Amino acid sequence: MAPTHHAQQHARQEHIHGQIAPDGDFQRWFDWRWQLKHRIRDLASAERLLGIDLPEERRRELEGTIARFPLSVTPYYLSLIDANDYENDPVFKQALPMPEELLIGNADMADPLSEDHDSPVPGITHRYPDRVLFLVSNVCAMYCRHCTRKRKVGDRDSIPDWAQIEAGLAYVREHSEVRDVLLSGGDPFLLEDGYLEWILKELRAIPHVEIIRIGTRTPVVLPYRITDGLCDMLKRYHPLWINTHFNHPRELTASSRQALARLADAGIPLGNQTVLLAGVNDCPRIMRALVHDLVRNRVRPYYLYQCDLSEGLTHFRTPVGKGIEIMESLQGHTSGLCVPTYVIDAPGGGGKIPVMPNYLISWSTNKVVLRNFEGVITTYQEPDSYEPVFCDRKCDKCDLQLHLSNADEAQAVGIHRLLADWDDAIALVPEGNERYERRETEVDEDDTP
Repeated sequence: MAPTHHAQQHARQEHIHGQIAPDGDFQRWFDWRWQLKHRIRDLASAERLLGIDLPEERRRELEGTIARFPLSVTPYYLSLIDANDYENDPVFKQALPMPEELLIGNADMADPLSEDHDSPVPGITHRYPDRVLFLVSNVCAMYCRHCTRKRKVGDRDSIPDWAQIEAGLAYVREHSEVRDVLLSGGDPFLLEDGYLEWILKELRAIPHVEIIRIGTRTPVVLPYRITDGLCDMLKRYHPLWINTHFNHPRELTASSRQALARLADAGIPLGNQTVLLAGVNDCPRIMRALVHDLVRNRVRPYYLYQCDLSEGLTHFRTPVGKGIEIMESLQGHTSGLCVPTYVIDAPGGGGKIPVMPNYLISWSTNKVVLRNFEGVITTYQEPDSYEPVFCDRKCDKCDLQLHLSNADEAQAVGIHRLLADWDDAIALVPEGNERYERRETEVDEDDTP
């Protein structure tokens, strides 16, 4: 009888552990600190542990990549690689360097999302009205080759210290519009339990902070970090949400499933953010298997990201049309619970823009024309008479009972402002519009005595 996939994986783990610590106890493999201590940081070690022998020219190319973008991968994640077909292996492609990373395209940017420009204090990115990104760590369990923040990988000068974390907390305290804080990095779970708890405790003490979210890839690349002690600590700070980052079904191992179960059993809602990567998961069948596996493990597929325009990621990027094709293969073909939102994180800091197949074909005064996942074209009849509630901003007398639901007023911006019947704005004018600047110049000239 052929060995099962689980048995093969266990054998690879024992082999790699034996290569790292010949006389050691294999139980140490499941210690997350042991995993961090023995991360693979050079190509020769990766070859030795995987039992592969790269061609000399290929090795020189990859060494050149490592000189620019460092290598770091946990023994656990390395053990998921199929050494018999490593060139096509989705784990290998995410963990080991490629010479293509040194090809900087014309559209590539060091900071494509302009996080640094939207940073009022170090470590805080405040882009959306009611939420902030709080970078509390610059350390990851491994360096993903498709990382948006590759510019910061290995930069020990940018590791946030206590003073920077306190400055970020102070910013949140001072801005009452912030109701949602996303902890990211690096990876917040690479902090010690006590230090992470201090941050969570300080945030939870801020009255206007309603939601705390944590972004982590440890369930994927270092599942042993999800200990009972960590989960016991986290569940003291509800409402707490966690998003992780599985890109391929092969990453959902027995150890990863156990880590996810611990988090879910602690009452923490789990989401997943997948990046669409050429040669890794740009296939409808792979993506469907991934979302099904996630939901089986109580993880909601949250976002499917178009790969960012970070430097050195050109070889990972697919056309947007590939993402649309994948969404067509999911919408209607599986439960809505399994369908993520496909987004492009707009270059220049425009935020996440949802991109979907076009299901709205046309519309008129009385009806809209729609098509479904099968191609069936149907209509939806609009109401014969619709009298919208005029909004005069007097919320205490609102017929919609806003005074009963604690619905706070917010300053409308962008398209929302144009749609609001209580705002007199009729247009959004890009900065530097020559026609409007000419208007203003003519007005100024008319006012000249």
